[in-house]
This record gives sequence, C-alpha cells and structure tokens, in this order.
Amino acid sequence: MLVAAGILCSKLAGLVRLRVFAYFFGLRSDAADAFMAAFRIPNVLQNLFGEGALSASVIPVYASLLAKGDEEEATRVAGAVAALLALISGILVLIGIAATPWLVMIIAPGFAGAKRELTITVVRILFPGAGLLVMSAWCLGILNSHHKFLLSYTAPVLWNAAMIATLIIFGPHRALPHLAVILAWASVAGSALQFGVQVPFVLKIVPHLRVMFDTTNEDVRTVIRNFVPAFVSRGVVQVSSYVDALLASLLPTGVVTGLVNAQILYTLPVSLFGMSVSAAELPAMSGAAGLSETGVIRRRLDAGLRQIAFFVVPSTMAFLALGDIVAAAILQTGRFTHQDAVYVWAILAGASVGLLASTLGRLYSSTYYAIQDTRTPLNYAVIRIALTTGLGYVAAIVLPPMIGIPARWGVVGLTATAGLSAWVEFTLLRRTLNARIGRTGVPVGYAARLWAAAAAGAAVAWAIKLSIPFSQPILVAIVTLLPYGFVFLGCTILFRIPEAHGAVGQIRRRLGF
Repeated sequence: MLVAAGILCSKLAGLVRLRVFAYFFGLRSDAADAFMAAFRIPNVLQNLFGEGALSASVIPVYASLLAKGDEEEATRVAGAVAALLALISGILVLIGIAATPWLVMIIAPGFAGAKRELTITVVRILFPGAGLLVMSAWCLGILNSHHKFLLSYTAPVLWNAAMIATLIIFGPHRALPHLAVILAWASVAGSALQFGVQVPFVLKIVPHLRVMFDTTNEDVRTVIRNFVPAFVSRGVVQVSSYVDALLASLLPTGVVTGLVNAQILYTLPVSLFGMSVSAAELPAMSGAAGLSETGVIRRRLDAGLRQIAFFVVPSTMAFLALGDIVAAAILQTGRFTHQDAVYVWAILAGASVGLLASTLGRLYSSTYYAIQDTRTPLNYAVIRIALTTGLGYVAAIVLPPMIGIPARWGVVGLTATAGLSAWVEFTLLRRTLNARIGRTGVPVGYAARLWAAAAAGAAVAWAIKLSIPFSQPILVAIVTLLPYGFVFLGCTILFRIPEAHGAVGQIRRRLGF
C-alpha cells in the first residue's frame, strides 16, 4: 500500500505535467514531437542502470544479508555499488552528450531540419538529469530493502513539480522551440531534487555508509554478476521501446507524441499495481530465498498475482471501452483537441492487449530476481523484442497502405503487436518458473469473474455516456468512470472475490466505519 500510495502521488503529478504540456504543445507540433523523442534517449541511463537492473541485482543480495543479520557486509555492498554506479553513469553521460547527433539519427531517422536540431539540443540538456536519476534509483533500492517504501516512490513528485512550474511560468510567453529547451533544463533541476531528497534518509538508515570502490568483495562480485544480465535484459526492453519510437518517427507528425501520451496512460496501472506489488514483494521473497523457503516464495507470488489481476483487469477494460473518456479528461485542453484524444484512445486500446501480461510478467521477473536468476528473464525478453520488432514493422509500416488506411493509424498495430509479444513472454516466464518452484498463476475462474465484473461496469458506463447532455471532458469522466468502478466493485463482492472484500474493509477502516 505504501508503494502504491507513493506511485499514485508521482503518477498523478505526472498526469498533471502531461496535461499542462498538452495545453501548450498540443499533439501535432514539431516541438512536441522533438521533445517527446528527445525525452526518451537519455532515459536509457535511468532505465538500464535504474530501478529494474538494481532491483534484479542489488536488492536480492542486500536484502538477503539484512535477513541474515549481517548489516556490516550489507553496508559495504551498498557503498561499493554507489561508487560503481556514479562512475559508470558519469562516463556514459559524457559519451551520450558527445554522441547525441548519432543517437538522434538512430532513434528518430524521420526527423530533419529544425525539428532534428531541436531534438539534439534537448537530448544534450537532459543527459545529466538522467545520471542523477540513476543515483536516485540506487537510493530507492537501499530504502526498499529496509522496507522504507513511501519516500522513494513519492520523490518523483518533485521532478514533475519542477517541470509543471516551468511550463506555467514560461509557457504563455515563449515560442514552442524555446519552451522545449527551458523545459529540458527544468527536468534536470527536478532530477537533482528527486535524488537530493532521498540522500538524508539513506544516510539515516545506513549511518556507516562509505562510498568506495571494492570489486574484490564476493558479495559485490555477486551483484556485478547479477547486474550484467539484468542490464542486458533492461537493454533489450529499451530496444523495444526505441524501435517503437523509430517506427513512429517514420509516420506523420503527431504520431510520436500520440504514442508517448498513450504509453504514459498505459503504464499508469503497470506502475501503480504491477510495480507496487513487485517492489514490495522483492525484498520479502529475496529474504525467503536466502533462507531456502520455496513455499513462502510460491505463496507470496500467487497472492501478488491475484492482487495485480484484481486492479489491472478493470484498468484494461477501461482503456479498451472508455479510453476516449480517459484521454480527453487528462489531455483535452488548449491545443489538444477531442479528435486528438480519440486518436490516443486508439493507440491505448492497442496497447491494452498486453497490459495484463506485462504487469503479471513484472512480478514473475521479480521472482526470478529474488532467487538470483537474471538470465531466464533476459532470454525471454529477447524473444519478446524479436517478435515486437518484426510484427510491429509489418503492422505499422507495411500493412496500412496495403489495406488503404491512413499511415498515422499504423501506430495502433504497433502497440497491439507489442501486446501479443508480451503474452508470449509472460507464458514462457510462468511455465519455466512453475517447473522450478511448483504451480503458480491466476486461477481461470478467478480471472473470468474479474472480466465479467469489468464488462458489466463498462456496459453501465457506456449507457451513461450515451445519455448525458454535456461534453465537458472532466465532468464526463466523473459521471461515467465512477459508476464503472462502483459496478465493478459491487460485482466482485457478489462474486465473492476476497480482494474485493479486503479493499472494502481497508476503505472502511480508513474512513473510521
């Protein structure tokens, strides 16, 4: 719950940032496409060295040492990892700044002229901020291992706040290309705030921390051995993301921004529910693995899968059936029109094909990390990326002219085929882990009841949507999405789903009933 609360705060701040950005930049502007494409390139540092790789390599070793009571060795590991991360990320920041023109050529080959030059400028500004976010992820790993979840997942609020304030202050008075540059500098400042707010708390819970190089320590070597395949695995996932961006850059103006907007909405339930459960379970499962308690790992995994499914199934149905309402409520303002919101809905619906698989797969990957197996998720990630790339190219570039639809709609096929590839990866992860620790997974009957409850809620929401006499996006969202949620919750209670009763009980306790 603490992880989910922290993520919710940061994601809500992110949605506010996205809405303010949409107000000033719209969907179909070169400056919006340039900033969104540039935003992805330096983030490779954060995504490769950040939470995913650190969770896979550092937390299992560090949490296992804490579970055994060896705090001195755990502190030594934390300091050595911090030193290595600072050195490597610093070097890569410098290389990234120097290599930016070539990176833009690879990631956005469809950009030219002023649009390409603006992208290069923004990327170079953003790279140092990405390095700071890597160190912020190190703080997160240490705090999570000590079961201090709230601060690390709330810290990104400061990063979002810096960008929101910048847009509000400078947005009305600056041309879009200049505003994009100013916003990039605000992102760097926000990254520094996100890292800086966590450091005092890390020093408080690890008072004898010393940041120094130590590659001779066996536990540090274990972290490095685990980190390499985890790093490559994250890199493979990043390849998929950048393939999407590359293909989108070959399509008409507005596709890149539309794709990024849809991905931000799509990743909300992945982060809020998948990440929260995975982040909370990883230290606990790592401790159980260190004590060879396989039964505990299996029970925690099954409970986590049910929790994720309970929240992600209605999220998926909402994106599929009511995505226009969701997109309009968050994005429709200023230069961002209702037609743009419908376009984002189409992309979001395609992405929803793999939403449940991606979220459940995240917990399965964390389970592999807990037992210090980082190679199996890597192998299956490679298969997923190969499928995503091949199918995505056909769906986004080849298919639209063959069937006579506008090129800009090819991005829907791109996200849908990525979803199918996610199901393949999830199936492989589950099958292999089941062979190692015993049968796990979401029961078919449980999933069927969730989908039935979500379908009932969507039917009620559609009936309301068709009958209301007004079109103000936020009001429409309130009067349709709230009944959708209540109907889903009511149906799951009638279906005797334990997670529904648990959710109601928690709400009643918070309200004092």
